[in-house]
Amino acid sequence: MMNKKPTLEKITPNFGTSLLVKNHKEFLKTNTPFWHFHPEIEIVYVNKGKGKRHIGNHISYFNNSQLVLIGSNLPHVGYLDRLTTNGSETLIQFKPDFLGKEFFKIPEMTAINALFERAKKGIRFNIEIKKRIGAKIQRLIELEGVERITSFVQILNDLAETDDYTLLNADGYAFEAIHQDSDKIEVIYKHINENFKEHISLDEVANLVSMTVPAFCRYFKKSTGKTFTKLVNEYRVVHATKLLSESNMSITDVSFECGFNNFSHFNKLFKEFVGKSASKYRNEIKDLIQ
Repeated sequence: MMNKKPTLEKITPNFGTSLLVKNHKEFLKTNTPFWHFHPEIEIVYVNKGKGKRHIGNHISYFNNSQLVLIGSNLPHVGYLDRLTTNGSETLIQFKPDFLGKEFFKIPEMTAINALFERAKKGIRFNIEIKKRIGAKIQRLIELEGVERITSFVQILNDLAETDDYTLLNADGYAFEAIHQDSDKIEVIYKHINENFKEHISLDEVANLVSMTVPAFCRYFKKSTGKTFTKLVNEYRVVHATKLLSESNMSITDVSFECGFNNFSHFNKLFKEFVGKSASKYRNEIKDLIQ
């Protein structure tokens, strides 16, 4: 059943705390990922896990670990398959002014304030900073009171001062201006996520949100910055990266399994999206593992 309710998520920290810090050792498959946003900034650190990340208009697959920072009101989708048997995820959510309206405006906090601005595009931190900061983020769960706050501000400062990161939505993200339509986008993304292995016609998806095909195409491009076809193909290619790294299926079988009915079309789109051919991608993954 499709969830059509508005998807502003309300986040409530525990009594007596201003930071919400959660740690998951296992991922319950009953949790349905949904397209949502919230004024709180979010840090997600996954240690030994894998899954698809969908933040703003960026979609990609990670394997082993990830550290991302999601800014205020940047829409994102929860993960479906993000933990392995011995993995864990630490999630921190906080309001930009959780230490008072003026705290991050003082001169000493200039770098952190700039970090919060960058985070509106979504930030993926790269390997070195992830290794250095990951354990500190996990330790926050054991700290309380002033110790937790001071340790967290130090973490923010480390993240603010590194250039070991990638912006996920480098061109900005248009959706922020039209939150009231987030239920429509959620219905569309849910349908893509469940059906991308099959052909999805514009008629069926426009019909889902009670729009004509031309109106839907205009709406989708304005909301996401991409055509519907491009986004569906990105889902397919991201799934292909997962299969290429985790299965022994032939590249031809991978392309059909991901919903491509033309192998040369798959090859062309894969190279366009990933920056290298599917065979080169698989060989590099094998070299990494060895």
